[in-house]
Amino acid sequence: MTSTNAPSDSRTNPRDLPFRIRKIGHVVLRSRDLERSVDFYTRVLGFAISDVYPDAMMPGGMVFMRCNADHHGIALVGGMPETSQKRELHHVAFEVDTLDEVFLARARLRESGAPIVFEGRRRAGVQIAVEFLDPDGHHLEIYWGLDRIGADGRVRPAAEWREAHTLEDALEDPPPGQSVRLNDPSLVERR
Repeated sequence: MTSTNAPSDSRTNPRDLPFRIRKIGHVVLRSRDLERSVDFYTRVLGFAISDVYPDAMMPGGMVFMRCNADHHGIALVGGMPETSQKRELHHVAFEVDTLDEVFLARARLRESGAPIVFEGRRRAGVQIAVEFLDPDGHHLEIYWGLDRIGADGRVRPAAEWREAHTLEDALEDPPPGQSVRLNDPSLVERR
């Protein structure tokens, strides 16, 4: 692939996509020494810790950190066995504007044959998402509804997390303050 400002082939953005990615939402990296890495991100780069998963919730532990009002912009997962081999990227997440777009993205991913590895709502951050693999096996996520952190620094307590393992289940038991009304209810798959 050559480097140019404009594509020289037919790979242009389709105009009929039913969703629009708004931003790269967060990056999750593996870490050999979680405490040392968290110290670097907080003390050197100025990130704030939003939530921590103990080893029982995520082997190696996991720390969610923010640099703006998003619940997390970066997270670290401990337990990497050796120094960086440039394979530490866990997943890249892309935010969309509406919950409908997450459902539409799931349909588009299925149509394209992309392997879906998770759908529903995660715990910390309570975003509703569809996670999938690209052709090289990289883990990607399209999400909506990530908690925002106000100036007071308050994060949602763990007692308010509502994990769900399908998009439809995520609609059934929303956490306080998360409106899960679809503009197009026909997007819900009947079981």
